[in-house]
Amino acid sequence: MTAILVPGGEALVGSDNGYPEERPRHRRTVEAFAIAATPVTVAQFAEFVSSTGHVTTAEIPPDPAHYPDADPALLVAGSLVFSPPPGPVPLDDFRRWWSYLPGTSWRCPAGPGSVAVDDHPVVHVSHGDATAYATWAGAVLPTETQWEYAARAGTESEFAWGEELTPGGTRLANTWHGDFPWDDTDPDGHLRTSPVGSYPANAWGLYDMIGNVWEWTDTVATPSHAGGGEAPRSCCAPGGRGPVSKVIKGGSHLCSPDYCQRYRPSARQFEESDSSTSHLGFRCVTTVDGGR
Repeated sequence: MTAILVPGGEALVGSDNGYPEERPRHRRTVEAFAIAATPVTVAQFAEFVSSTGHVTTAEIPPDPAHYPDADPALLVAGSLVFSPPPGPVPLDDFRRWWSYLPGTSWRCPAGPGSVAVDDHPVVHVSHGDATAYATWAGAVLPTETQWEYAARAGTESEFAWGEELTPGGTRLANTWHGDFPWDDTDPDGHLRTSPVGSYPANAWGLYDMIGNVWEWTDTVATPSHAGGGEAPRSCCAPGGRGPVSKVIKGGSHLCSPDYCQRYRPSARQFEESDSSTSHLGFRCVTTVDGGR
């Protein structure tokens, strides 16, 4: 993977103006590290699977012990896929646009019969799948602080490039356009994921730090940066029943001004570690000079 060296320094983390889970805004010291320039692609993940024989969480039937009230006949291998409704719907229940599709995995990201594209970010990977890949690659998953520091690229801007989402009307990320969740009018034609690097890199040479796919971190979820209590369920997709929730960062192609404005470095969401969805991927980091 192409890695970008991120210098050590003082990281601005969180926001006092965003969603409640982003508070409080504060600073942390970060040691130098290297981070992949893009999310892990389908082609890269396929190489890992070919080398190791790894079977992803989505390809294994759910454990009945985690779903004691479920019909065992329904506990089949699969994953969550964004399935837009035919028209406007209330935005108070994400089950209106998410479906658990048996047979869905990183190989067929839109459901059985679909085909993963090599240069798109791999999706339908759980935290465990992402960790297994990172270990194979001699890397780790980033912490939330590392990820946010890299996304800001040494600035204190609202976005990875400045204070406006579309400066001068220019699109700089794969996010939702149109009426969510039914009418996607993306002018670039990316109705789901886009090839990594389709939009400009930030000042440190990192692509897709906003939009395209959410990215796993290795940080345990907390309801805010103040910690304490139980992290709220994600607004973006139904989660699993894993024992630990992790922070995910960056937003995705489904983030929309009229529903989920989490396409900012400070934004954070939470997913159970065994979850996999059609808009969640990851990238890796490596240590530099012994520090992480």
